Amino acid sequence: MRHQKSGRKLKRTASHRKATLAALCTALIIHKRIKTTVAKAKEARMFVEKIITRAKNAVANETAPEKKDVSARREVFASLRSKKAVSDLFKDIAPKVVARPGGYTRVVKLGRRLGDGAEVAVLELVDFNVGQEKSAKKSVVRKKGVSKTKKSEAVTTDSGSNEQKTLQGTSEVSAGSPPILEA
Repeated sequence: MRHQKSGRKLKRTASHRKATLAALCTALIIHKRIKTTVAKAKEARMFVEKIITRAKNAVANETAPEKKDVSARREVFASLRSKKAVSDLFKDIAPKVVARPGGYTRVVKLGRRLGDGAEVAVLELVDFNVGQEKSAKKSVVRKKGVSKTKKSEAVTTDSGSNEQKTLQGTSEVSAGSPPILEA
């Protein structure tokens, strides 16, 4: 029986599981949002919340802007193994979540994957609304009678002549959906 044993094994050895969780957390910190299975998302959530709390406490204890808690950065680097992720964590994420008492991440279930039927979810940072920035793009105005699937459309210029203008896939991608990193 597994009494008092927390965590999922994820059908991996201890070293493989540690590397998988480190890679998921690094991707989450850099991209702010990843797509993975529900079990991996829930396990990575436990792992990344401890790291964010460590960074948040270190940033809160730093009194002067030039004085940095090097020990906390080294402890986080030992888990993540990525300089870019550590710098993003201490510069962007930790100052933004100083007032939050926990619960920095959210798991949103998406359903089942077609290939193997695994439950898929999106793991994202709560304070970073990635979709809000991308939805501000201007939409393309189409003339009547032009198909949505075509990549070129007729555009009328000031002189009244018709020109062909090539669009770069704007009809296939919705403006409100942010890119999701699949892990």
